[in-house]
Amino acid sequence: MDKTGIHPGGEHAHIAAHGHDEHHEELGWWRSYVFSFDHKVIGIQYAVTGLLFLLFGFTLMMIMRWQLAYPGKPIPLIGQWLGQDRAPMGIMLPEFYNQLGAMHGTIMVFMGVVPLAVGGFGNFVMPLQIGAPDMAFPKLNMMSYWVYFLGGVTMLASFFQNGWDKGMGAAQSGWTSYPPLAVIAPGQTMWLVGMIFLITSSLLGSVNFIVTIVQLRAKGLSYMRLPFFVWAQLVTSFLLLLAFPPLEAAGVLQLMDRLAGTSFFMPSGLVVSGKPLLISGEGNPLLWQHLFWFLAHPEVYVLILPAMGIVSEVIANNTRKPLWGYKALVYSLVFLGFMSFVVWAHHMFMTGMGTTMSAFFQTTTMIISIPSVVILTALLLSLWGASIRFTTPMLFALAFLPMFGIGGLTGLPLGLAPSDIHLHDTYYVIGHFHYVVAPGTIFALFAGIYYWFPKATGRKMNETLGAIHFWGSFVCINLVFMPMFIQGLGGMNRRMYDGGLQYAHNAGLLKYNTIIGFAAWGLGLFQLPFIYNFFSSIKWGAIVDRNPWEATTLEWSAPSPPGHGNFLAEPIVYRGPYEYSVPGSPRDFTPQFEPEGA
Repeated sequence: MDKTGIHPGGEHAHIAAHGHDEHHEELGWWRSYVFSFDHKVIGIQYAVTGLLFLLFGFTLMMIMRWQLAYPGKPIPLIGQWLGQDRAPMGIMLPEFYNQLGAMHGTIMVFMGVVPLAVGGFGNFVMPLQIGAPDMAFPKLNMMSYWVYFLGGVTMLASFFQNGWDKGMGAAQSGWTSYPPLAVIAPGQTMWLVGMIFLITSSLLGSVNFIVTIVQLRAKGLSYMRLPFFVWAQLVTSFLLLLAFPPLEAAGVLQLMDRLAGTSFFMPSGLVVSGKPLLISGEGNPLLWQHLFWFLAHPEVYVLILPAMGIVSEVIANNTRKPLWGYKALVYSLVFLGFMSFVVWAHHMFMTGMGTTMSAFFQTTTMIISIPSVVILTALLLSLWGASIRFTTPMLFALAFLPMFGIGGLTGLPLGLAPSDIHLHDTYYVIGHFHYVVAPGTIFALFAGIYYWFPKATGRKMNETLGAIHFWGSFVCINLVFMPMFIQGLGGMNRRMYDGGLQYAHNAGLLKYNTIIGFAAWGLGLFQLPFIYNFFSSIKWGAIVDRNPWEATTLEWSAPSPPGHGNFLAEPIVYRGPYEYSVPGSPRDFTPQFEPEGA
């Protein structure tokens, strides 16, 4: 930034905007809506594709919950379709249950939440919030979406390979793909190929995001004037850029173990079906765990940081107050991103790593909880003394706070080796992780959809249907995951095909499977008002102006929906992002883009 307080990146944005206007030509349908270079179209492509994958992954979970609630009973409606020669009367095979479990986790994390949070919201909102006419590398942006789409299609196609009805379809070694099982089990090859595509997509996108935020900010938009959402996307992009390459390398090595006879992860002395496995051996299965979790723990923050950014925008707007402790929030976010790289082995306390290493990872895990608490506390303090507007996005944002709090608090015992040894691989872990990701992150994503829908379409979603969607989802999702803590503390193991029916210690815990099942199916029903609301509002929603929420950040100065180049005139930033209820101001909001005294 120069002495005038104007960021030089703004000049690039100005030149780029004019360059776009001078050379703009009418594009055909394919270039406008399918192979588009426009960040807004690509963001919508990511968002819609991610939502469809989330719906599919959620459907897999609902099928699993029937098997757990009523083990050995035919599945209604689709039972006969599943009931091939090895599954008489529509009863689910254990192999197929394992496929559902592995693919549910993979789809929800890598094909649903991350593409929606980063690819969807990041692509659409971030360039608008920094006053850029587009992303720094539009062609790279388009490629990142289509590589993601190709990875997702590869994953889904795996269900139909090698006779899925004979237990030979999709991956069935869990979403973590641990060797040596993953190397000898069927279905894993297409999973690995799909993962390589998905990782490549994230790497292309993260480079683009970082360069765009650093280089294309509008005049006057210094780093400490960035909306918190932009900070969240910046830190998330660094996590993707630094954490994904080890897993991509590991995926290629595991693919070599499966197809080329190598043994990077295959130890000596393996016996499969009574026969010794003829491989060179001397590989190390724990190497995969280290490479996987070095990505998969930062991945948790790739899920949650964009969610925190969305919730911050919605809370500031609906409390009509500045965010409490903006600088503390930013510093906590950066520290959280840094620390996420030195806690991965708290997933591996059961591997016998030794007390010294266990003590190190226990300590870093406790430290990383501090910035999370700072962020959550700052968001809660932002509510103090506020005149809260209970809009649909605000309902989801408010629910995020206690849900993420429960997810974080229940994670602390898993960060300590003595308690983790007993809780590891039980339903307690599923309850903890899903409180962070489902009523946590996914509620934040719903808040973002309702909040930025008017910017993308020029119309508002129906508030009544939004309230029905929220309250139904809120009740059902807690009934799904809260009983899992009881089951986990009682010792019920996860990944059991019949829910642990054969173990005596589970006798008093099996009843919760029925409750969870009904709550899961109810949760599915309460998504129908959202789906109807989403698509009907595109055509029939109430038409709104460019700033229906009376917000302060830069995206609300662009038309709704934004046109080519985003802004009608070069945007200039005059103040911080959350100037709400400024003393002496005639209105309760002062946008970043309004000159002094306007």
